[in-house]
Amino acid sequence: MDSVEATLLAIDAGTTGVTCLRLDADLRVEARAYREFPQGFPRPGHVEHRAEDILAAVDATLSEALKGHVGPIAAVGITNQRETVFAVDVVRDEVLGPGLVWQDRRTAPRCAELKTDGHEAEVRRITGLTLDPYFSGTKIEWLLRERSDVRAAADRGHVRFLTVDALIVRHLTGGATVATDFTNASRTLLFDLESRSWSKDMADLLGVPLSTLPEVRGSSDDYGMARLPGGRSAPIRGVVGDQQAALFGQGCWTPGTFKNTYGTGCFLLLNTGSERRDVPGLLTTLAADASGAPCYAVEGSVFAGGVVIQWLRDQLGILEAAEDSEALARTVPDSGGVTLVPAFVGLGAPYWDPDARAALLGLTRGTTRAHIARAALEAIALQCTELVTLLREGTGLAIDTLQVDGGAARNDLLMQMQADFAGLTVVRPSEVESTARGAAAMAAVGIGLRSDLGSAAGLHAGTTRFEPTSAAEERTERLAAWRTAVGRILTR
Repeated sequence: MDSVEATLLAIDAGTTGVTCLRLDADLRVEARAYREFPQGFPRPGHVEHRAEDILAAVDATLSEALKGHVGPIAAVGITNQRETVFAVDVVRDEVLGPGLVWQDRRTAPRCAELKTDGHEAEVRRITGLTLDPYFSGTKIEWLLRERSDVRAAADRGHVRFLTVDALIVRHLTGGATVATDFTNASRTLLFDLESRSWSKDMADLLGVPLSTLPEVRGSSDDYGMARLPGGRSAPIRGVVGDQQAALFGQGCWTPGTFKNTYGTGCFLLLNTGSERRDVPGLLTTLAADASGAPCYAVEGSVFAGGVVIQWLRDQLGILEAAEDSEALARTVPDSGGVTLVPAFVGLGAPYWDPDARAALLGLTRGTTRAHIARAALEAIALQCTELVTLLREGTGLAIDTLQVDGGAARNDLLMQMQADFAGLTVVRPSEVESTARGAAAMAAVGIGLRSDLGSAAGLHAGTTRFEPTSAAEERTERLAAWRTAVGRILTR
């Protein structure tokens, strides 16, 4: 296909809502729709989603994005929060209870037990990951052990454990396709990075029957026909996990290119091409090259990014809207000695401490909500600075430019803090929805719409640059102070 008239759809099912974009063949956005869906917090450390809420948001945003469009859709791309998993009875067409979200910590004791039993090195070698409740594997083990309906359906051979991408694919194809892609599979603790297949050793370790796992396909493969509003249909030809989609959408297709996404969490990925690179404290995962084929990446995962701003708004009530955080923080020259360590669901890279809990340190009688807002932005930037530092130390790369995207990247003060703390140039595109655009770009590759993604105007719509202004000594002192604060809450 080589038509300038082609129209693409991208579905981005994130942690708090679903975005749907309608794009032209140059990956320029023609229409945008968004719907939030509720989060469930039944107990401390437990985070759940209902499949029906996610799928209802998918249907609503598709309808809105397609409103007024009368032509055909060339292809659909799907991207998603990755480690969240649902148990689905594919025979009875029934989702068995709520899904366990990537932020869920309920399997922390099991991960600690597996570490004590000496399985960490094997897990790292096979999967590139660490034993942490962040990933899907111990969540699936928990569902099989704790939910009798899931266990019974699994014993009948009816259950498939689906990450959000596979849940949406199955929904849009009317159950015809039950498949995930290699980028999502590589986040489950059950996938062998070398063989690019489900690992029997890991499945046996966690007691997960291989028959309960979906088929794994390439990110730009054929996932069947999506049933769209208005009686239309289109092929699903792009499926990719959200952070790998952002890497793809930022044009990071070659070794040494990297990006950081500031969404609910913050995720920094470095493309390492055909070479697997293991950096202590970070993860090794699979991403996609320019053709959609698998390549290796190093990832640093921060669990609390934009959610910190939501916490200021929803729990503390010191913001009317998330976008007010920048203006409030700018009313003070610094945080007044306040440090926020936002371990609301434990700490990700490089600490991997699921039992750590958040702390607000350095409060005085003179502390104001502006100081807390500024400390919150600093916390996001400092967590990401640790990832950049580890990448520099672990790869030997200079890392002097950082591509950024995600909703929180719209905050100019946060981006300047990131440039100053990490000592690099931050480059922000005019459109920060690189995740959804990456899914659309993958779909374009899948149908052969574009042979040269680098020429797609939508991927190069203009940028803003933030240059570092701090001295190296100041950066070193700031990072050391941050690590001291983190040390106050570590449990291991």
